[in-house]
Amino acid sequence: MKKIILFIFIIGALLTTNAQTKTPYFSYKSGIGFATPDSSYSMNIRFRIQNRALMNTLSDEDFEPGSFEARVRRCRLSFTGHVVNPKLTYYLQLSFARGDMDWTVTDAISSSNASQNVSPNVVRDAMIFYKPNHNWQLGFGQGKLPGNRQRVNSSGALQFYDRSIVNANFTPDRDFGIFSTYTIGHKEKFHMLLKNTISSGEGRNSNQSNYGLAYTTRIEFLPLGAFTDGGDYFEGDLAREEKPKISIAAGYLYNDMAVRTGGQLGRDLFGQKSYNLYMADFMFKYKGICWASEYIRRDANNPYVYGTDKVTRLITTGDGINNQLSYCFKSMWELAARYSLVSPHKDVLKSFNQAEQYALGVTKYLNKHKVKAQFNILYNKERNLSKQLDLNKSFAAVFQVELGI
Repeated sequence: MKKIILFIFIIGALLTTNAQTKTPYFSYKSGIGFATPDSSYSMNIRFRIQNRALMNTLSDEDFEPGSFEARVRRCRLSFTGHVVNPKLTYYLQLSFARGDMDWTVTDAISSSNASQNVSPNVVRDAMIFYKPNHNWQLGFGQGKLPGNRQRVNSSGALQFYDRSIVNANFTPDRDFGIFSTYTIGHKEKFHMLLKNTISSGEGRNSNQSNYGLAYTTRIEFLPLGAFTDGGDYFEGDLAREEKPKISIAAGYLYNDMAVRTGGQLGRDLFGQKSYNLYMADFMFKYKGICWASEYIRRDANNPYVYGTDKVTRLITTGDGINNQLSYCFKSMWELAARYSLVSPHKDVLKSFNQAEQYALGVTKYLNKHKVKAQFNILYNKERNLSKQLDLNKSFAAVFQVELGI
C-alpha cells in the first residue's frame, strides 16, 4: 500500500511539473484522478479486491465438508486516461492474486512442447484507444474480446460470487489484436453497437503466435434506449429502471489454429485446432427486476489432439445456457437465482461430462458493485452422458466481500 501511495504522489508531481501551472486537477468520483490544467494528460487510478470463503460438501446427502476455498480471488489495479488528445485514451489493468492469473505450475511443466501458458499473467488489459468521432472507437492491444454477455461484464459487476459454469467452459476471454466499435442511433431511443476484433488467437500474454488468427464479431440491439448508468454492463437492476430496458445481442468467433483447449484460455494443446463459437444473450431490467440469459455453442471438427506420450487434449465442444433472475429492493438488498447447464457434444462424451448448477444468492450493495457483500448457496450435478451415469452431486456455500474504488 505504501508503494501505491508513493506512486500516486509521483504521478501527481510529474503532472504538475509538465503543466503550465503547478496545480493539477484532481477528481475522486470514480477512483483517484489526475489531470494537467491544459488537459494534455490525465490518469485515473482504481483498485478492487474480492475476498472469498467457500465450502463444498462431500455430496448432496453428506453435508460434511469436502473441500474449502479461502483466498483473495481477485486483486486488481487499473489505470485509465488520455494522452495529448482526449480522443487518444488508454486502459491498463493488472492482476496480483494467484487465482487471477490463469496459470498453474502444472501448465508449465506438463508438456515438453508447451509454449503458451508458461508463466504468471499479471497484465490483463493493455489497450490504446482512438475515438475519431461519436460513432467510432478503435483499439489496439490486449483486451476483452466482444464475446458472451458475462465476459464483457466486469467480474466486479456480478450478482453472484463468480461467472457461471457456461462462461467457465466456453468464454473467449482476452486476446491481443485490433478492436473496433461502431454505434448507430441515439442512446435515448433505439441504438445498436457493432463490435469487431481481429486477434492473435493465443490469449493474453502469449509467448509466440502462429499465422492463424481469431475473428470475433458481436452486435448489440437496445430497442428501448440506453440503460441507466450503463446498466447493460452490470448484473442486477441496481438503478431500478423507471422504464423497461432491453438488450439483445449475438456474436460469433472463429479461431484458426488455436493452441489452447479453450482457445484463448485453458491448457496447451499438443498441436493446433480450429473451432467456431456461437453466442447469443438477452437482458431485461425494470424497477428492480433483472432477467439475463445467454447461450453459447462451440464446434470443432475432430476436437482431439494427441501428444507424443499418448496423452490427449481436446477443444471442449458443446452447448451452454445460463439464466439469471433477480430483484433489487430499494434498500439495496438483492435476491437472485441462477440456472446453468453445460452439455458436451457426442464427439467428446468420453472426456467431458454434463454439468448442471442451481444457485441462490443474497447481496447487500453498500456502494453499488464497488462495495458489496454476497452469500450464495449452490447445488452442482455432474453426469456422464455416454454411460447415463450420475457422478458428483454436492452443495456449496460461498461468502464473498468485494471492495474497490
